[in-house]
Amino acid sequence: MKKLIRITTIPGSINGLLRGQLKFMSAHYEVIGISSNDEGFLKEVSERENFRPIAVEMTRKISPLIDIIGVIKLYTIIKKEKPFIVHTHTPKAGTLGMIAAKLAGVPHRLHTIAGLPLMEATGIKRKILNKVEKLTYACATKIYPNSYGLKTIILNNKFTTEDKLKVIGNGSSNGINTEHFNPKKYDDEFCIKLRKEWNINKNDFVFVFIGRLVADKGINELIAAFNKLCKNNTNIKLLLVGKQEEHLDPLKPETLSSIKTNKQIVFAGWQNDVRPYFAISNALVFPSYREGFPNVVLQAGAMELASIVTDINGCNEIVSHNENGIIVPVKSTEKLYEAMQGFLLKTKEELRAMGKKSRDRIVKMYDQQFVWDTLLKEYKNLKH
Repeated sequence: MKKLIRITTIPGSINGLLRGQLKFMSAHYEVIGISSNDEGFLKEVSERENFRPIAVEMTRKISPLIDIIGVIKLYTIIKKEKPFIVHTHTPKAGTLGMIAAKLAGVPHRLHTIAGLPLMEATGIKRKILNKVEKLTYACATKIYPNSYGLKTIILNNKFTTEDKLKVIGNGSSNGINTEHFNPKKYDDEFCIKLRKEWNINKNDFVFVFIGRLVADKGINELIAAFNKLCKNNTNIKLLLVGKQEEHLDPLKPETLSSIKTNKQIVFAGWQNDVRPYFAISNALVFPSYREGFPNVVLQAGAMELASIVTDINGCNEIVSHNENGIIVPVKSTEKLYEAMQGFLLKTKEELRAMGKKSRDRIVKMYDQQFVWDTLLKEYKNLKH
């Protein structure tokens, strides 16, 4: 059985973003998963996903010394294992993994792009990140942007040539398990009970945001828009599900203050299972500045929620304006406010119809098994 090495910066990416995929591939390849260990979490994930774990310290920050050590360790492992394919995910793992795999002479070096953090960088930092991106792509034999919009951005920035790029299926790194994310799993009694636990009234209209509470997810604009909405609406709630990452991309002090003091904002923190929080909500609001192919928007759609998203790649491929959601400009508090106000004016039937269109679209285009089968076919077509 041929060896397949999959590399991510942290094991949480295998656990979350690629959940189930390595286990599926293990029926066809000897799968080795390389990632940072994160207090033994890699081993825990490997047991569930059926791969052989190897820990290599990697960090999401710019850290030349740790990165050089990482490349050396990866090269040593890859040279020893002699895999048929090395497939990397996440920016840092992509750079280190592709350099190491090229040096080790791996025939098929694949890298999935699930977003470009550099798009928000400027000045010297942007120039450095551009060069790193080009280096990663140069070392790879194939690059998989996980959305068509992302492919266009890569070409516009001249990071690589079109012949190296391919979108798997209709986009998405892992698709979505549409049976797992299914609103039928939660009845009215469950939803009323969970709302009560979070002090949300039965008749409150709930906007939900799920993701990291950082600036480039549009949280500053979301809180400002919601605060304005609260001036004329007392029966609305904003449900925030996720954790803050203050060290990487902090929120404005006034945003943090509003989250603590506005009684209509419910901060639920990190949740291992987000489905119940979709189930008790009326609409998703996802005003991110940049994405690859956002799982949250896929999940919300599968849970029959209409979404308000920004006009960025991924989001504007999942959501069709005025059909299964609303698309607003990036970083516009005013347009976000208008879209949220518009949702409040819709009837329950109108919103429900948008939600049903959302689920139909997800089932048809982004079902997980379809994405896995398409990627496996890609692997099988690689020349021996």
